[in-house]
Amino acid sequence: MNSMYFTEEHEFFRASFKEFLQKEVVPHIDKWEETGTIERFIWKKFGDMGYFGLSTPEEYGGLDLDLFYTVIFLEEMQKINSGGFAAAMWAHEYLAMTHLNKEGNHQQKEKYLVPSVLGDKIGCLCITEPFGGSDVAGMRSTAIKSGDTYILNGSKTFITNGVYSDYLIVAAKTNPSDKYKGISMFIVDRSSKGVSATKLKKLGWNASDTGEIAFDNVEIPAENLLGEEGKGFPYIMQHFALERLLMGVNAHARAEYAVDYAIKYMEERVAFGKSLDKFQALRHKIAEMASRVDMCREYNYSITKRLDQGAYVVKEASMSKLLSTKMADEVIYDALQLLGGYGYMEEYPMARLLRDSRLGPIGGGTSEILKEIIAKMVIDKKEYKPAT
Repeated sequence: MNSMYFTEEHEFFRASFKEFLQKEVVPHIDKWEETGTIERFIWKKFGDMGYFGLSTPEEYGGLDLDLFYTVIFLEEMQKINSGGFAAAMWAHEYLAMTHLNKEGNHQQKEKYLVPSVLGDKIGCLCITEPFGGSDVAGMRSTAIKSGDTYILNGSKTFITNGVYSDYLIVAAKTNPSDKYKGISMFIVDRSSKGVSATKLKKLGWNASDTGEIAFDNVEIPAENLLGEEGKGFPYIMQHFALERLLMGVNAHARAEYAVDYAIKYMEERVAFGKSLDKFQALRHKIAEMASRVDMCREYNYSITKRLDQGAYVVKEASMSKLLSTKMADEVIYDALQLLGGYGYMEEYPMARLLRDSRLGPIGGGTSEILKEIIAKMVIDKKEYKPAT
């Protein structure tokens, strides 16, 4: 236990959550990876256990716990080796629900946040567009005011939970002529007329549903506007810090899992009369891999502490995601190599782990975008401030 960051209560939570995952989730993972559909019962079980309410105020059914419970939640889900399952869970709680928690009014929270905590409703966050990628300000989707409604048109892509979710948190331009200040956020019910979704086939994250979503003259009640009109861009930017730190934590956790598995394999595998963990070249490879994991993990913990204390860690979270996801890809690649031919077999975990890990440097802002954000802050001395 790292007592600088984790208390005894944290570790009790880790042990119970790990046990829950082994009992309730792991037996179904291979089926969900094969079908690309996570059955609804597990969402309800997560809700019943309070796992979707870690950061939600008690007023709305949550536990209002510190961010290190979230770190444990993320780390342990990476270690059951289904990036898709983990993504579906944390995209619901920390992408969709974050906007409800931070920008939603009381009525919106009662209608959408409370059932989200309970696992009765699943949410997704719709920002990325087919023609925009990481260029959030360049989005083309529009939501034009018409009386007591907004008329939403456009499309989104690469949306986790984009097919099977019950509601969508959607960014669209309410003032198309204004690049940054014209974006607003909305809650859109899946059942709304004009909403359609197509499931995308992916290299990895196979258990999760990733969708391309179309909006054709969708009528959104004005009461479903999240926060203030025109504040969508700073809302999105503000929450990117959390999202990118989450992805950094995910990265160090899956890399740690890969190293631990490789060590266990090397202890049991015998070649030339001795176990693989006795060969100096392989021992030193593990030493390097473990060192890189530890460096990223300790950095991520320190940034989590600062974020939990209210610091606006845009630069640091961007650095976390940039370096941790790169490290994870490289460490997992090396771990697969240490397994030899078995690393390439689907019945061993490394093939799936390698595929799932590759999304790290892409999703939530590509590494190239993160480098430019960091460069602006380090070289140009640009400062970013929270919207709320």
